[in-house]
Amino acid sequence: MSDLFGSEPPPDNRGPGARSPETSFGAPSDTPRPNTPRPDTPHHGAPPYDAPPPDAPPQSAGRYGRPAFRRGATKADGVVRMENVRITAPDLARRAALEKSRSRLVVAAGGFTLLFAAVVTKLAFATIIMPMEPHRLAKEVTQIVAEAPRTPIETALPGQRATITDRNGQPMAISLNTVALYADPRQVGDPEQVAAQLKKVLPRIDLNDTINRLKSDKKFVYIAREISPREELEINDLGIPGVDFEPTQHREYPLGRTAAQVLGGVDIDEHGFAGVERYFDKRLSTDNQPLRLSIDLQVQAAVREELQKAMDEFTAIGGCGIVMDVNTGEVLAMVSLPDYDANDVRTAPADERFNRAVEGTYEPGSTFKLQTASMALDTGAIHIWDEFDASRAIRIGRFTITDFEGKHRWLYLPEVLAYSSNLGAAHIALAVGAERQRAWLKNMGMFGRTGIQLPESALPIIQPASAWKEVVTMTVGFGHGIAVTPLHVVRGTAAVANGGILLRPTILALNPGDQPEGRRVMQESTSMIMRKLMRLVVTDGFGKAAEVAGYYPGGKTGTAEKVRAHGGYRKHTNVSAFMSVFPMNNPRYAVYMMLDEPHGTKATYGFSTAGWVAAPAAGKVIARIGPMLGLLPDTVDAKEINASLYIPLEPARPPGAFQRGPGNPGPFPGNDPTSNAPSREMSSNRPNLTVPATELPTAISRSPEALRHETRRTERPKENGVKDGRVEARTVRVKATAVADR
Repeated sequence: MSDLFGSEPPPDNRGPGARSPETSFGAPSDTPRPNTPRPDTPHHGAPPYDAPPPDAPPQSAGRYGRPAFRRGATKADGVVRMENVRITAPDLARRAALEKSRSRLVVAAGGFTLLFAAVVTKLAFATIIMPMEPHRLAKEVTQIVAEAPRTPIETALPGQRATITDRNGQPMAISLNTVALYADPRQVGDPEQVAAQLKKVLPRIDLNDTINRLKSDKKFVYIAREISPREELEINDLGIPGVDFEPTQHREYPLGRTAAQVLGGVDIDEHGFAGVERYFDKRLSTDNQPLRLSIDLQVQAAVREELQKAMDEFTAIGGCGIVMDVNTGEVLAMVSLPDYDANDVRTAPADERFNRAVEGTYEPGSTFKLQTASMALDTGAIHIWDEFDASRAIRIGRFTITDFEGKHRWLYLPEVLAYSSNLGAAHIALAVGAERQRAWLKNMGMFGRTGIQLPESALPIIQPASAWKEVVTMTVGFGHGIAVTPLHVVRGTAAVANGGILLRPTILALNPGDQPEGRRVMQESTSMIMRKLMRLVVTDGFGKAAEVAGYYPGGKTGTAEKVRAHGGYRKHTNVSAFMSVFPMNNPRYAVYMMLDEPHGTKATYGFSTAGWVAAPAAGKVIARIGPMLGLLPDTVDAKEINASLYIPLEPARPPGAFQRGPGNPGPFPGNDPTSNAPSREMSSNRPNLTVPATELPTAISRSPEALRHETRRTERPKENGVKDGRVEARTVRVKATAVADR
């Protein structure tokens, strides 16, 4: 078979009437011409024919398929014009490969089409035709977290101070081996020369002090503590007689500022002098097993970060945050700002070492209204549907009690808490009475230390029994005239929310399944009502900024003006706090956020009260720590949960039930329309009990010996020169016009 075919045949020299030769594969021809010469060979004296390259365009210039005529020939002699194309073996292979690829692409496209159709069909069934139920975890998240493997911290070496860890085994305080440099002055030949040699290796030592030590008559003197291995080697190479090394320990806090006030610190001899290091000093020195605290480092970090942001935003001078398990009393986070690096505890300023959570005593403000409402409901003094006069101020003696942006009308009990009415709380407290109020607060642990294992835990500042009169009863009802630590507020609120059990706060982690012993301080039915009222503060009251979808928090705002050093109050200098518990349908954790002397901004319209500055920080903390603690937001059952926690702002009175209100105010100040003085008749018109009353212990009473220490006798001359003896009690100053929350 020939491999060259011309696009145009060569000139025909056979004369007129003869046909030109045509050669192709299957090309039509009138007569067979077996002896037709090859185009590339000379024919009849013609020059050789040059075949075009394979990729040359057709030489017929698009005339393929048209008849061709020889000059002088008739139309009948026309033949079909042909094109001869050369196809090489590589071209054939390439065409075969293209055909195979095309078939494969068709198969692949068909497969993808089938997969896409299957996915679309599955989605249609899952979302439209037969939607599936929401997937529920086979195990609770808390169970998954509890079963997660943890690597325990290794036991300290014999003679070392025990390691302190968080509840998950992460080290918070460890001891490292180091050496101390000491000398026996009796063996030192030239103190000046030796001191100069040591000064070159240890530039931090004082030359004159070192010389004096080496000249003393003692047998043992320290030259330097906690020297590095390189310094030890260089001093050893000096070969100074009478100078030697002693193995010692160095306490290291790898997390720096984290929980610095909780950990405290140790002195140069590894003896604790503050915080956990001091409280458990003997345990840490004698038992090398790790001491596991209840602190969760992740929760601690989240609380500190949000508290620092709030302090920076509102330019507060300090703040504190607490997270506690309301069912066990375990403190998961305790933050006090400003703080310090725990490794520099010996040089840290006093303000930074001050732990506001357990050392600072502040008037709790309106957060105490939760105690007032619980006390009144549990003792049966009031009903949930009772109304209280908040339409006018209460004037008693030289004191005036008002509401901050009050409603100026009678308020139902839920409204008193939601709108943080000082007037309503004062009326409620007076309905209960001074003695039972003191007994309630004593039973709730407000008259003693909280019991947490921190030596800095402070006593509250309370009025003596002799001074606990009507004005003190009313002001304490809304959180003034008494000063407690933030942990007191958290502990009392936890008892209000957890079913009425008062627990001792603890800084130590409990073993899984352990339930600490508590003491019942109120009935469970009272606690159930208080949960709804706390939730109402967040949904309809001044605590709306603390709302977190799916966590159903409840709480109470609290703002109090700070007391001056010599008595009285500093105007517009507040301590603003928000006390919250979540989730209110099944209380688990209490979150307390407090700012010391915050300043309002444009965003808060100049207000620095708790609803503006503390409640948002508490909401952010709840949103962050919820997943860390194994609590995922539940938005699927939101309708049912909100319905179970609902309580109206103005509850209806059951038919035939007693109700205090404008027509029947009860034994409150203002029974006499012409007088603003409190009524002395406390027994008339007493309502039926909302719930069976809880037996309260006798109110605190002071012995005559104790009262003599708390009072002083002053002699004041009368106008006629006769002196009159008068006993004047030293009490906490009572605020004339209280600050409410917004």
